[in-house]
Amino acid sequence: MNGKQEKTEIILAGSVIGIIASLLVFLGNPENMGFCIACFLRDISGALGLHRAAAVQYLRPEIVGLVLGSFILALARKEYSVRGGSSPMTRFVLGFFVMIGCLMFLGCPFRMILRLAGGDLNALLGLGGFVVGILAGVWFLNRGYSLKRTYKLPQTEGMLFPAMQAVLLVLLIAAPSFIFFTEAGGGPGAKHAAIAVSLAAGLIVGALAQKTRLCMVGGIRDIVLFRETKLLSGFVAVFVLALVSNLILNAVSGGVFFKVGFAEQPVAHVDGLWNFLGMFLVGLGCVLLGGCPLRQLVLAGEGNTDSAITVLGLMVGAAFCHNFGLASSGAGPTANGKIGVIVGILVVAGIGAANTFRKEN
Repeated sequence: MNGKQEKTEIILAGSVIGIIASLLVFLGNPENMGFCIACFLRDISGALGLHRAAAVQYLRPEIVGLVLGSFILALARKEYSVRGGSSPMTRFVLGFFVMIGCLMFLGCPFRMILRLAGGDLNALLGLGGFVVGILAGVWFLNRGYSLKRTYKLPQTEGMLFPAMQAVLLVLLIAAPSFIFFTEAGGGPGAKHAAIAVSLAAGLIVGALAQKTRLCMVGGIRDIVLFRETKLLSGFVAVFVLALVSNLILNAVSGGVFFKVGFAEQPVAHVDGLWNFLGMFLVGLGCVLLGGCPLRQLVLAGEGNTDSAITVLGLMVGAAFCHNFGLASSGAGPTANGKIGVIVGILVVAGIGAANTFRKEN
């Protein structure tokens, strides 16, 4: 496949994903949250009892579908390869702090684009911080940053993470008493499309992201390093088609799919500085990880155990945020959240320096 064909494929994939994200809101997901990796992992952490914030507890089938869609397509394309051992604990810590940044902003890079497509101008401040964070990460890359090589691992090692997703799906359907679910009207966790619809959407997005290597962090990084626009064009397509879909749905249903402004946006706050700094932490951390939360899930489905450990770091970070009052709300960031973001920036920058300027034995 030549470069032009590949770019066309990425744009088509982004277009489909943008439409799916908008339709998921129409079918029941929270506003401007058709897809949010950070929010959905937070909800899963709550459903498993890792945190007890009653408003955000649900086993999101979209995450299950993302991983299984990537897994199935990787097997079909003979791209499934079980590898790991590239500084797994460092990746866990990076994932932990990336989630702190996401929950300061109230969304991952994917939701940042969807918030913009819904008219939420607070996401512009987040986008600015995200880009600056990526540029900071590229500074480390240009000076030799590396978490070292991965190693081939047994097939069973890579199968465990997709198997975990299948278990989550069974638990969602069975709904045993030890799984927590937000009560109707109790918060974002109570808003969701039907299980079959959400699972199908996740499978499609996971397969498309696996085939095209979609990653917003990678898209901006590639422009800076290589002047290559292919990956970023996919997220431009996500934005454009989600925006068009929102406008159509708004006109047809008279709903709240599109509202331009800063104030009274769904699951968002108006503190521009901390929106910026939260996404700065996300951009920096994701460059050092080698991909955004969406990309980490897709890689985990492909057999990358380091990415699976990163996802576990994201989930533990979400639980920590809600257990210790770091997560923002519509009322704004908390004092603990601000401290967490500053500590996160220092720790992540320290990891970048340690893996850039360390002396080899």
